[in-house]
Amino acid sequence: MKHSLTGQVLTAQGLKTGTLHFDQQVLGFEEQELQGPQNLILPGFIDVHVHGGGGFDVMDGLEGIRGMARYHARHGTTSLLATTMTGPWDQVVEVLRDIKQASQTQEPDCAQVLGAHLEGPFISKHRLGAQPDFTLEPTPERVSEALSAGNIRVVTLAPEVPHAAGGIRQFVDAGVRVSIGHTAGNEQDALQAVELGASSCTHTFNATGGLTGREPGVLGVVLTSEMVHAEVILDFHHVHPLSFKLLTLLKPDRTLLITDAMRAAGLQDGIYDLGGQEVTVQGGVTRTLSGSLAGSVLTMDQAFRNAVQCGLSVEEASRLASLNPAKYLGLEKKGMLEQGWDADLVVLGPDLEVHQVFVGGTQVKQEIQPV
Repeated sequence: MKHSLTGQVLTAQGLKTGTLHFDQQVLGFEEQELQGPQNLILPGFIDVHVHGGGGFDVMDGLEGIRGMARYHARHGTTSLLATTMTGPWDQVVEVLRDIKQASQTQEPDCAQVLGAHLEGPFISKHRLGAQPDFTLEPTPERVSEALSAGNIRVVTLAPEVPHAAGGIRQFVDAGVRVSIGHTAGNEQDALQAVELGASSCTHTFNATGGLTGREPGVLGVVLTSEMVHAEVILDFHHVHPLSFKLLTLLKPDRTLLITDAMRAAGLQDGIYDLGGQEVTVQGGVTRTLSGSLAGSVLTMDQAFRNAVQCGLSVEEASRLASLNPAKYLGLEKKGMLEQGWDADLVVLGPDLEVHQVFVGGTQVKQEIQPV
């Protein structure tokens, strides 16, 4: 089915007013002079790190994966990586199989599930954050089992844990992006990981250690390594606006907006389950009973608005939410609205609120069903 949308369209040459024509792919753009405020027509958001939303969680299995993909589609996310929690190994492997199944079909009104982000269990027990303590070493046998089970696109791994070097090589050789995270390691550990092929950092500034003049640590390596991408949770609870500004100044083409959202996204304050443990949600902040931040209730459209609030232009914020993650994952037809590219797009009003979402040229229903 062919569609035409008129407004300010983000093209390769910047924002231009006119009409975008598309079916499953972008057919072309017709530049026109338009009067008055116009909707923004942008590439759909790509979230490489999301656990849940709308009452659903990836660890619930296939229906949970589809439910959270449906919820986030209404907020402009057109593609995502279903992200696991650290848990019993058999459960993690089973969920990887569910994610693989979800990635093989496109459900109506859902963001496209591109595959899995395996967050844990190959992390440090000293930097768990909100992850349950089911940490394991990335032995060749476990890595092989994980690779066989699921369509893994990204794996979070602490570079200092035993067998980390071999695990990084094994994942990289299989085409999986290795993301440094939940780590108590130092700059030497991180440098070795990058040399072995690690190419990103999981929720930068969180569970990655700090940076001083004498001890740059993991964060120093991430900020200064040209080829390392950096996830960031821009909800103003996990990261200060000035830290975000520093990140985008150093890595404008490598910063990735993510949500790290859990099942409570879109729901009322209360007590919810995250990886088998209770977390409280109050005023948009999610914490474990011990007080640690526990994921978020962020959506990609809110992260986009927050980036603009921090001083980024619409074009710059869109890059962080769409083109940068597309390039990071090697998606050749996503992240821009160019002729022949996938018609994944989000329409925002002048207030940057979501008006319409299209996944592969099909419009996503905006009414939110009760959970």
